[in-house]
Amino acid sequence: MKRIGIITLFALLSINSIAQDINGKIKGRIEDQQQKPVEGATISLLRTKDSSVVKLSVADKSGVFEIDKINEGSYLLSVSAMGFEMHYTKPVSLSVEKTELVLSTISLTTEAKNMAAVTVTARKPLIELKADRTIVNVESSVTNVGATALEVLEKSPGV
Repeated sequence: MKRIGIITLFALLSINSIAQDINGKIKGRIEDQQQKPVEGATISLLRTKDSSVVKLSVADKSGVFEIDKINEGSYLLSVSAMGFEMHYTKPVSLSVEKTELVLSTISLTTEAKNMAAVTVTARKPLIELKADRTIVNVESSVTNVGATALEVLEKSPGV
């Protein structure tokens, strides 16, 4: 009788731990101040408590992005694009009751800088979109220092 009770207890505990992986999804659209889509904007999903990168995504030609396979928790999004200021969203939460979020349109403001002198430096972008593939340049992200290949792939868009 004790065996059946212990087996039942372990079964219930394992079901509860499986339920924590909710497989959530966040969708949204990125545009500029003239309501034109911003193609190729990089969207980083960050944990609210420590701002560590959880996943990355890239906006398509119509400025739409989607981040899926997200666990329950509180997150914020960081949006960056060439020629625009970095934008952070307010914290959002995913839970068992709310597994999919559709964010309101994120509007990026143009980056205005006065240049006194020009210095040309070469730096590869973190994510490059090609016609037939997506290239993730591992050396371009500070968060990838000391990370294993599996950890880098987990943060990569579309994986």
